[in-house]
Amino acid sequence: MRTKHHHPRIGIQPAGSRRQRHSGHKIHPETLGFAFGFLGVLTFSLTLPATRLAVAELDATIVGLGRAVIAAILAALLLKITRQPLPSQRHLPSLGVIAAGVIVGFPLLSAWAMQSLPAAHGAIVLGILPLATALAGAVRTGDRPSLAFWVCSGLGSAIVVLFALLSAGGHLQNADLALLGAVAAAAIGYAEGGRLSRELGGWQVICWALVLAAPFLAVPVLLASIHHGIQASLQSWLGFGYVSVFSMFLGFFAWYHGLAIGGVARVSQVQLLQPFLTLFASAFLLHEKVTAFTFGMAMLVVVLVALGRKTAIAGYVEPN
Repeated sequence: MRTKHHHPRIGIQPAGSRRQRHSGHKIHPETLGFAFGFLGVLTFSLTLPATRLAVAELDATIVGLGRAVIAAILAALLLKITRQPLPSQRHLPSLGVIAAGVIVGFPLLSAWAMQSLPAAHGAIVLGILPLATALAGAVRTGDRPSLAFWVCSGLGSAIVVLFALLSAGGHLQNADLALLGAVAAAAIGYAEGGRLSRELGGWQVICWALVLAAPFLAVPVLLASIHHGIQASLQSWLGFGYVSVFSMFLGFFAWYHGLAIGGVARVSQVQLLQPFLTLFASAFLLHEKVTAFTFGMAMLVVVLVALGRKTAIAGYVEPN
């Protein structure tokens, strides 16, 4: 009597059934974009308090540009270890824009401002960065935010600017101009970095930008070190270490990845939380007082960010 063997049937399940079974576990790119964007913002929220600690004893040029030199060394090592291919010639202009914005412009201008402004005040002025980033993204990446999106973004930015005015007695200080310049520089660099990250990858973009910028930054940092000296307390060096490793390097890994997969205009709205995260960090590190009014304003911004996330952004195509 012959025995009938039952062979396992492999691959007979319809593809559609497999997709249906696993579709519930897939995280939407926009959700991932917001998650990585928030991680980046959380990292950046300590930048102004750490910068304030550093410039208390170190020259602003050393802090503003020296952080990029340190980060560039780390970036070069990572690129070599992972054997990343060189960026193509067509990527160089974008990398130059990124370097000018987030490696030179924002760090240097914000370091100058932190020499005379409290970190809390600077944090609120930088609250208009999400709107500036969305504007830059709309121009550079082709995003077309809806009217509702602009209303949410405009209201959120107006709230943080109003907070800055009330905190400063109804007027902005001269160093605020430097911060506004820092906002413009960062917005352009963020938008360009988010666009280029779709091609090169988030961490590769900031690494290559750092490596390309380092030779031009080393000389002014060296001259400032000779002229002003580098004698400082451990507290100042810890602040410098944070802005070098986290603000200038690791934070961009999450931030640019979030912008790439979630869209520049939408994910940039997470930055509306940054002023208030910075206020809480300033209270912990610099012993600045955080009032109930500040907390209430932060909660209002959270609501606006949530509303802005639900509005339409035309022209953005999710990467495969």
